Amino acid sequence: MQHYLLFYLILAFHLASYPSTQAQPSLFSGEEFISPSGDTLLYRQLVSDYDSKSKYPLVVFLHGSGERGNDNQAQLKWGVSNFATSNNMKMYPSIVIAPQCPADMTWAGLDKERVSLLPSPTRPMELVRELIDHAINTLPIDTDRIYITGLSMGGYGTYDALMRYPDLFAAALPVCGAGDITKAESIVHIPIWIVHGALDTVVKPEHAQDMLNALTQAGGKPGYTQYPTAGHFSWIGAYSDAMIMSWMYSQHK
Repeated sequence: MQHYLLFYLILAFHLASYPSTQAQPSLFSGEEFISPSGDTLLYRQLVSDYDSKSKYPLVVFLHGSGERGNDNQAQLKWGVSNFATSNNMKMYPSIVIAPQCPADMTWAGLDKERVSLLPSPTRPMELVRELIDHAINTLPIDTDRIYITGLSMGGYGTYDALMRYPDLFAAALPVCGAGDITKAESIVHIPIWIVHGALDTVVKPEHAQDMLNALTQAGGKPGYTQYPTAGHFSWIGAYSDAMIMSWMYSQHK
């Protein structure tokens, strides 16, 4: 009898926990963008709310290097799920797209040793730009409220996108990334909040500090958060920070 009781207790536990563990990923629909050239970019999409009369901000989320591939799933591992909490969807109804960079490719066209922007964007970045245009043409996007954010490789990609398409975005949140500080003047008009961990050994915090200084010297007023005890995983704090989230969604072109 005790064995049967134990079995039913375990079964009940798994049944009770199943919806909560499966519900969050299902909020992001699996999508596929095929460019006019025939290249494909996989992405996930979250629509927090929808009505026929409203326009919604668009958040473009760029994942890190560990989530590259073609499963259209790995990019949900870090950070972007914070946009799908009930509270955030209630407070900030928006459309979120999270593309997946193919394996062995990157978001940013950057000479990493010199932290210098290369003349041409990578193919994944070109596809991200085309995907944004596709979203604008097919979804109720408020084009004055397009935001971009990314972590690690996606932080590099965030700066890359800003510098290549400086008139597109209303705000940016680069997390543990780096960018070409010689191009800071070209993006000084964009509200930017930089986040980094003081103990980051993967992407050195000096990169964030250099960009902060370059933007400030160019006349900008960037936000800056450096978590004193965080290493590379500074995105855990960044995307759960209510003040940062409120700041981003308040920005308009």
